[in-house]
Amino acid sequence: MKNRKHHRETAVFVGFPIILLCRRRSNIFQLVPFFTALSVIVLILFVLMSYIAPPIDSRHDQFISLFYNGTEPRRNLLEEQVIQEPIIDAVVAAHILNAVLVIPKLDQQSYWKDSSNFSEIFDVNWFISYLSKDVKIIKDLPRMGNELIIPHTTRVPRKCNAECYQTRIQPILNKKHAVQLTKFDYRLSNHLDTELQKLRCRVNYHALKFTDPIIEMGRKLVERIRKKSQHFLALHLRFESDMLAFSGCYYGGGDEERRELGKIRKRWKTLRVTNPDKERKNGKCPLTPEEVGLMLRALGFGKDVHIYIASGEIYGGEKTLAPLKAFFPNFYTKETLASKEELAPFSSFSSRMAALDFIVCDESDVFVSNNNGNMARMLAGRRRYFGHKPTIRPNAKKLYKMFTDRNNMTWEEFSSHVQKQQIGFMGDPMEVKPGRGEFHENPSACICEDTNVKAREDVTIPRSPAMIFGEGTDSADDGTRKSFGEVTDRRIIEDEQYWFDTDYMENEVQYCGQDDQLNHLLVLRGFFAFECNIQHYILDKD
Repeated sequence: MKNRKHHRETAVFVGFPIILLCRRRSNIFQLVPFFTALSVIVLILFVLMSYIAPPIDSRHDQFISLFYNGTEPRRNLLEEQVIQEPIIDAVVAAHILNAVLVIPKLDQQSYWKDSSNFSEIFDVNWFISYLSKDVKIIKDLPRMGNELIIPHTTRVPRKCNAECYQTRIQPILNKKHAVQLTKFDYRLSNHLDTELQKLRCRVNYHALKFTDPIIEMGRKLVERIRKKSQHFLALHLRFESDMLAFSGCYYGGGDEERRELGKIRKRWKTLRVTNPDKERKNGKCPLTPEEVGLMLRALGFGKDVHIYIASGEIYGGEKTLAPLKAFFPNFYTKETLASKEELAPFSSFSSRMAALDFIVCDESDVFVSNNNGNMARMLAGRRRYFGHKPTIRPNAKKLYKMFTDRNNMTWEEFSSHVQKQQIGFMGDPMEVKPGRGEFHENPSACICEDTNVKAREDVTIPRSPAMIFGEGTDSADDGTRKSFGEVTDRRIIEDEQYWFDTDYMENEVQYCGQDDQLNHLLVLRGFFAFECNIQHYILDKD
């Protein structure tokens, strides 16, 4: 319709001077029939050519800028990897709006004071090039003459679908030509058409590539830990003071803990008052390092397992970590695997340090998280997409009672109960049905379905550490592996997999490949930075 309207307006413009010419030249009135016939012929030819010629590519007519407001409390560095999601969703939003995206900028003034920009975390040229057939991306806002274009600012409703963007944002974009979308967290629906979901996968798993220095250092860390052990487990331990303060949970530290965490909590003025006991019973509290150790040992991971810890500064320091280290003496971090000199280019930048942890966690044989936050979900989806590797998430709502009653039962009973409660949270290939859960955790639209797996989808067989790591893994107890071989009904745990707040496949799965290329425009910046501000722009382009 837009093209037809454009052609009609152009046709009027062509005919108008002819009519004027006729009115001014009354002395050649006798030529009116000739000019009239000529005008009709020109108009007919113009209309025919407009239908024959390819449509004008309107995607270069508009630009989009999205601004990720870092005030959302849950947007924490390693706990949530939240910047990845706005980047992915911004590309899809630009695709929906058929707009050009400007590479966003990270907030450098928030909690972590990280001065990193997009190009210092991601390979920006690769990002632009890889998505060139999907989205038009530019590095900076263009200028109109000598002046920088200033976009119109607006906000998208949470979990907005494609129709929502077309209804709410497209008219503004058409009128203003340059639009900045603010507070761009969870601003795109989890449920989209298959082609849009595939675009999400192309951005997440292929376009977002770390810079070479980050990749090289990350690989060194993986190589060094594998020299110590062929297999290793990576634990994302989110137990920093800011996370605990935000959660509103209490961990037995008395008045000192309440005072310290309460002071941090005041930073979020709109944060509701919580009941610590209720939050813990509902599984909203991250597991302590000791609880993680108990869970892993109860699941059969022995003392000889090598474990990599991805975390920031743990609240309580070494005292808090001591029980976990006692369970797993082969304990590694970035700092124990690399020298200060090697880490110097990264150590002053929380986002780059988090990127190193992300690489190691992704490469681990088993990934474990002490909470059900975004990083666990993003890594679970990535590990499914690239040939399945297990991701263990704690069923904290059910484990709470186990930890509370720990001293009232034998180790065998405790281990048996933990294994039972963890059914459905052990990261098996078909554990989450296609279309269920958050898309970044379960990118089923981008994974080919194996009919042999489908035939077995009604059962879940939890795998023991020996099955994951191979022979030689020491068990916590001779009886701890017994229930791992039991076949259980998936329906028992189907509903419990999704209890957590979404805001807060051995090679049996294969990548289906890239199907139809999408013609969209978008630019992104930001990934790991704590509470980052991401800016994305939609603008008119000459």
